[in-house]
Amino acid sequence: MTPPSFDVDEFLAQPLTARIATNGPTVRPVWYLWEDGAFWVLTGPWARLMRRVERDPAVALVVDECDLATGLVRQVIARGRAELAPFDVPRGRRKLTRYLGADESRWGARFRAYLHDDAASRGTTWLCLRPTALVANDLTYETGDVES
Repeated sequence: MTPPSFDVDEFLAQPLTARIATNGPTVRPVWYLWEDGAFWVLTGPWARLMRRVERDPAVALVVDECDLATGLVRQVIARGRAELAPFDVPRGRRKLTRYLGADESRWGARFRAYLHDDAASRGTTWLCLRPTALVANDLTYETGDVES
């Protein structure tokens, strides 16, 4: 396989939305944190994602961007078996800060609750995907290549 023409870690550090697919199939958009070679996604008993992963941990996840004005098209596709792990506040803060900014007072109440409520009583859990397969594609094109 040819190495990607872009830095995958730098790409995944952006606050992009991923789509995660479970057996069913079911696909849903999620915010994620790419850290230590794994995707970290918040879940809990309020979401079907947790129950689906408990039944079948095989998942696929896609992070992509497509800017028609510049022709920038890149994607990362990951597959593997997801694990459910106890929630920890420091990682939760890092994840939410990348999407909502550093000023927690500007976050909605439901996001602050993840960090300040008792995670065990809420059932807040991490879905952790350490990919067994990770493919990065750069499909960027010259904007003059697009037909009008």
